[in-house]
Amino acid sequence: MTKLLLPLEPADKLPSPSRRSFLRYTGAGMAITGLLLAGCDDDSEDDNRLDVGSGDTGVLNYAYALEQLEAAFYARVKTGQYYAGANAAEKQILDDLALHELAHANFFKAALGGSAIKALEPEFGAINFDSRDAVLQAAQTFEDLGVAAYNGAGRYIESAANLVIAGKIVSVEARHAALIRDLRGYNTFVGGDVVDLFTPTSATSAPGAGSGTGKEKSKRPAEVLEAANQYLKEGSKLSARSFN
Repeated sequence: MTKLLLPLEPADKLPSPSRRSFLRYTGAGMAITGLLLAGCDDDSEDDNRLDVGSGDTGVLNYAYALEQLEAAFYARVKTGQYYAGANAAEKQILDDLALHELAHANFFKAALGGSAIKALEPEFGAINFDSRDAVLQAAQTFEDLGVAAYNGAGRYIESAANLVIAGKIVSVEARHAALIRDLRGYNTFVGGDVVDLFTPTSATSAPGAGSGTGKEKSKRPAEVLEAANQYLKEGSKLSARSFN
């Protein structure tokens, strides 16, 4: 299997938020380093689905597809009436989220080179981009799905360098998810639907006693793509046959 060692990609060459950035709201940072790609099977279509491939490159294409979808979503948000009438703070947050997702998508596209899947065509007809509630609910869906997807795909990554990259990006996605939840309802940045919440055992003073791991929940590619494909047009819907 052929491996290609890519050079370091300085962060200043990627699209970046303005100085009035997302960091002000979450403390999130993006640190993207070099990427070690493993060769994979050619893209194929099965039952009108675009398969992401296999091996590390398949995982990276899977991530690239999800980042394309998120980047397209936030770009569309900025054309709707909700964004037009939003206060300055919310606009800044949405602008920064859009830049982060675009940076992620562009990173994967450049890293994958000729092995990258095609540009996907989104289908957002079910989302009312003029409604704050509808936009933030959809944003929560995409961000939560992205975090669960990265966590579920880690088991398929062979290269330690690629695992580091995935870890850095999913940490940013998790900050996005927490922030969107907090916009929807104050102090609701996490929930039992995405985290195995830890509940201390009452009537005990033993530190760490209780139920729940406090860990983020993960989803396998098949479950993730079942949800993501609802927002993709025919010809852009995805499969991940190599990842069970």
